[in-house]
Amino acid sequence: MKFPERIVVDPEVMGGRPCVRGTRVTVGLIVGTLAGGHDRDEVLRLYPYLTSEDIDAALAYAAWRADEQEVPAAGG
Repeated sequence: MKFPERIVVDPEVMGGRPCVRGTRVTVGLIVGTLAGGHDRDEVLRLYPYLTSEDIDAALAYAAWRADEQEVPAAGG
């Protein structure tokens, strides 16, 4: 798992959306930019304070979240 040390969720930063540690760049922004046809090098040019490892962590986090299963609460 590549993301735990790089991706943080803090209610005080970007409304609690997962971000790259020390930035306000959300996982959703990175994944959306890549999904929109931009390549990794372009993301790094747009956000020069990110690293390739930050992008890897964002993708790993997004994959992990996409694979989660929701379990209904008891009695609900």
